[in-house]
Parts: sequence; C-alpha cells; structure tokens
Amino acid sequence: MNRTIALMVAASAVAFAANANAYEFKPYVGLDYTFSQVKNNMNDDLNSGTVVVGTNYNEYFGTELFYQFSDSQRNSLVDEDESYNYEQSMRAYGLDLYGYLPMGCMHEFALVGTTGIANIDQKIKVTDAKRFTENGLGYRLGAGVQYNINDNVSVRALARYTWTDKLGNREDGTNTDHIMEYTLGARYTF
Repeated sequence: MNRTIALMVAASAVAFAANANAYEFKPYVGLDYTFSQVKNNMNDDLNSGTVVVGTNYNEYFGTELFYQFSDSQRNSLVDEDESYNYEQSMRAYGLDLYGYLPMGCMHEFALVGTTGIANIDQKIKVTDAKRFTENGLGYRLGAGVQYNINDNVSVRALARYTWTDKLGNREDGTNTDHIMEYTLGARYTF
C-alpha cells in the first residue's frame, strides 16, 4: 500500500513537471557517497552508496529517483545486565524534489533545497539471535550547494534530515526515530 502511494506521488510529480517546462528536459545520472547517523539505541554511523537518475526541468526545479545501500556496521551494545554483538545495514529508495537558486554571473554555483520520501529497509542481526528487517517510510528535507563544472558535469554536497514512520517500534529499543545524512556526489547530464 505504501509503495503504491509513493509510486503514484512520483508519477504525478514527474507528469506535472514535464508539462510545466517540457522544452528544457535535461536527464542526468549520478553517484553519491552518503554518511548516515542513525538515531536509535545503537546510534550507528553507516557509509552508503547512492545511485540516482533524475532530470532538471529548468534551472530552478528538478526531480530525482534514488537507490541507497549501506555497508554492514558491526558493533556491540551493553544493555543493563547483558551485552551483545549486532550487525546493522540499511537500504532505501524513493523520490526527491529539488529546488535550485543559481548564483554567480554564469550560474556555476547553486544553492539547493530538497524534499522527498523514501522507503527504508533496516536490517539488524543480533549474535546468537534471529535477524529481523524493519520497513517504513522516511520523510526527507535537505539543503546544500552544487557546482556546475561544465554543461554536463556537476558536483553536489548536501545535508539531509530524515524522520521515519514505523521504522522499528520494537520492544528491544531498536526504534529508529530519525537519520541525519551528509552526501557528496557527482552528476552527469545528457
């Protein structure tokens, strides 16, 4: 149900934007490094790779589909009388809307604002216990800067806050309330 709603929102956004300025349609692909600070009782830092496909409809507006995948973070946790080892990783995919504020004479720099929605899978495996996967939606807000090296290549740095819906809610305290992410990446525009 949640995936259906997310796909309908994505299709509507793309259709609306395509009708607004179809003559400036500029598709691009990109790759990001993402550092995520996950806020739950484990408070792990995760390193992720993100693959994106997006389009700019004009110099002020664009959309982006993404798939993010993290490494497995191994750590230990002391909980009252016992300690245990665990392993955590995350996967996410979704849609982001971007607003750009071009700066400079040649518009080489741009301030970037973004909002979006993500479907997040959080996998946790506790040593000598079962592993489990939590799934929920993440609502994303971010800001950053972009530098256009030339007409085809640009680099971008963003900070993004994600608050989650129904990701966790477990009795053992592994509930994920929010995630702070920092990304650095490149885009190639066709």
